Amino acid sequence: MRFSEDTFGFLLSDTARLLRRAFEQSVQNTPITLAQARALVYLARNEGIRQVDLADLLEIQPMTLARLIDQLAAENLVERRQDPTDRRAYRLYLTEKAGAHLDAIAEVAEGLRNRALDGISDEDREQVMAVLRRVRQNLAAR
Repeated sequence: MRFSEDTFGFLLSDTARLLRRAFEQSVQNTPITLAQARALVYLARNEGIRQVDLADLLEIQPMTLARLIDQLAAENLVERRQDPTDRRAYRLYLTEKAGAHLDAIAEVAEGLRNRALDGISDEDREQVMAVLRRVRQNLAAR
C-alpha cells in the first residue's frame, strides 16, 4: 500500500506539526517556550493534577516534566503541593502570575487559529471542529 500526502493520518500529523512550528516562531521573542506554554495550558485545564499524570498528558517523561516544572516554579508560575493522599506525589497549581502568560498564550493561539482557518467559512470551521472532536472521541474510547 502506498501512502500519499492526502491520507488522514498524514494530513492530521502534518497540520499539527505546522501549527507547533508556527506557535514556536510566534513565541520566539517571548520569555516562554512551547514546552512551557503546553504545560501551563494543560495545567489550566487540569488544575491540581498530579505531576506524573501531567507528564502522561504531555507525552513526556516524568523527569523531563520535573525539570520543566522546576523552571516554571522558579518563575513563580506554578507551585507544587504535596498530594494529601500520597506523600510521594505532588499536585500542581498555577499561581496568579501565570494568568498573564496564559492570556498571552491565548492571544498567540487565536492569531494562529485565524491564520490556519483563513478563507474557511464559519460553517466549515464548525464542521471541522465537530469532526475532530468525533475523531478524538472515537480514538479515546478504545
